[in-house]
Amino acid sequence: MSEHFRLYPQLWERKGPDRNIDHRRVPNLQRYFSRFGKVLNNSHSLDDYEIGDVVTWSLPYGAAEQAGSHIGIIVPGPGARSSEKWVVHNIGSGPAWEDKLFDYEIAGHFRFGPIRESMTAAADTKSGAPLSN
Repeated sequence: MSEHFRLYPQLWERKGPDRNIDHRRVPNLQRYFSRFGKVLNNSHSLDDYEIGDVVTWSLPYGAAEQAGSHIGIIVPGPGARSSEKWVVHNIGSGPAWEDKLFDYEIAGHFRFGPIRESMTAAADTKSGAPLSN
């Protein structure tokens, strides 16, 4: 974000990134995901979502500069419901594991694949070499 600040939403009247908050702002995360992940269609079909997908929502309330934005990750449901797709998110009361994928308007749907550099970095760690990331 530091190198490409102008590519990120300019909603907070800042001249540069704020390392204390920018990593938690959903509009910034959406831009990051669109730059480095795969942008998928929003739908109301569970078949279109996979475990590990990131979803952003537009909430009917919230701070104007955040555009009522919210974020979660698709995870398996608990116990006997593990074949279901639930979300882990934090809407202000701490982390929650809930069946709420379609409770809010879906604003974004993203997916990431494995990063090969991570595997190389892990191998370098075993050899004692410093991590490149």
